[in-house]
Amino acid sequence: MWRLPVRSLEAKVLGGVLNTFRANGTCCGVSGKKWVKPSGFDTGLKTFNSLTKQKEPLILAREGVATWYSCGPTVYDHAHLGHACSYVRFDILQRILSSFFGVTVIHAMVITDIDDKIIKRSWEENISPAVVARMYEDDFKKDMLALKVIPPAVYLRVTENVHHIVAFIEGIIKNGHAYATKEGDVYFDIQSIGDRYGKFVGAVESQGEAGSSSKRDPRDFALWKQSKPREPYWESPWGRGRPGWHIECSTVASCVFGSQLDIHSGGIDLAFPHHENEIAQSEAYHQCGQWANYFLHSGHLHLKGSAEKMSKSLKNYITIKDFLESYSANEFRMFCLLTKYRSAIDYSDNSMSEAQSSLGTISTFIHDAQAYMKGQLQCSPVQEDFLWERLAETKSTVLKALADDFDTPRAVSALMNLVYHGNCQLHPVSTSDGGARSPAVFGAITTYIREILDVFGIDLLHSKEADVLSSGGSLQAVVEQLTHFRSEVRAFALTHQDDSTTGSPKKPGLYPDRIPLLKACDTLRNDLAPLGVLIKDRGATSTWEIKVSQRGQRVQDKGQETSS
Repeated sequence: MWRLPVRSLEAKVLGGVLNTFRANGTCCGVSGKKWVKPSGFDTGLKTFNSLTKQKEPLILAREGVATWYSCGPTVYDHAHLGHACSYVRFDILQRILSSFFGVTVIHAMVITDIDDKIIKRSWEENISPAVVARMYEDDFKKDMLALKVIPPAVYLRVTENVHHIVAFIEGIIKNGHAYATKEGDVYFDIQSIGDRYGKFVGAVESQGEAGSSSKRDPRDFALWKQSKPREPYWESPWGRGRPGWHIECSTVASCVFGSQLDIHSGGIDLAFPHHENEIAQSEAYHQCGQWANYFLHSGHLHLKGSAEKMSKSLKNYITIKDFLESYSANEFRMFCLLTKYRSAIDYSDNSMSEAQSSLGTISTFIHDAQAYMKGQLQCSPVQEDFLWERLAETKSTVLKALADDFDTPRAVSALMNLVYHGNCQLHPVSTSDGGARSPAVFGAITTYIREILDVFGIDLLHSKEADVLSSGGSLQAVVEQLTHFRSEVRAFALTHQDDSTTGSPKKPGLYPDRIPLLKACDTLRNDLAPLGVLIKDRGATSTWEIKVSQRGQRVQDKGQETSS
């Protein structure tokens, strides 16, 4: 659990870098909706920019550094898989930017800790809105840690930035783009920015949000709302009230990054009206033509067979906590990797099984490759040059895929293809012919696969299997000794009779009195499998591994070999 940053800490950690951005950040004076290609550092990748609705080169204001703002949660309830999908996907993108393209991501996120839904929940629970918000904020952060989402450089709460929000609104009014009503509300004046409003699809046709009859245009949206009885409030030049929904993000992002932002991310449902209104009020305040250079939007998560997105209002959601009772963070990340971040994604047991199967295939290959490298797995001669070529090809394919709008499905497919070719070379044989072995190429392949999965936030070395091993004390040593003893018994049972002793003209076979020992070895192997101890017979030798199911129970490997 990480602690909330305070202003002094924020100033120490981010102050020097961000002051440089404020000093160098400039806003062009271009009017209308035309996107202007930024000048600066070309990262070498292209990403789909919602502002242009096509892929654009990702160019940053400063070499090797990306300023990134994302909308955080409204903390009035438990986070669900729809939230998790968006946060995990963007976490993967940030990891790719950092590890593959050498970009340091400075990520800021706001926690909306005052809102109509929070107030309503506080009335229902008969506790203060502040307590409700802190409870679910803490809950959200624990969920993100459980999903291995890297925390932003700084979290900021709306309630701790109201004074900045008031000043931001005053600036918009001063620039002629907002007005106060006699009731004490403040609205953004859409007509004042002409054709600049409507950068995202559907914005122009929108009828706007509900509000005071004093609004000049139905599309005008609230920057400040007069407080109602029993609601929390703050003092302002327009009377007691609280911030509107959209203004908080513009203010907080501007407080951290100044007048220029490289990347803004969020779910596709936030594009309009939230991000549209953010752009309008930010550019009105900063008097610039392009506040954020790139908007990245993640697709919705749907329950299989449902056209509706997963949401609390529709009561069709699964909380992150409930999900993690059945599946692991590694499995959820693989589930996210198998579709493009901006595509809609269907959640079902079948789609999770696909993710589990992919991870299982990779894990089994790594285990088998290690057995080969240790000399525990005897194989036919390996086509070493072929595997080195496949590894080089995979590296090139993965890099090209990730540079093309973070195409993780294509990158994972390339990894699985490499695993396939590696498996094709691991043909076990009963006895070794003493020929040359090729452990180095398998070491290179397994190391590369682990490195890529680590970039994606999947750590096979610290999976639930590793947790079982670490909590089991000397379990590994016990299984090692048991497998060794079984191998000796099995080798004794598999010894063939000598023709000279039997005098039989038939092909020599097993000693009849040793067959029960062989069956006992098979029974032991089969009985241990449901407990998670998987013994595989590799000709004259045997290997073992420990696995756990998504529910923490040891499970049987369907791909186990038979010994007789």
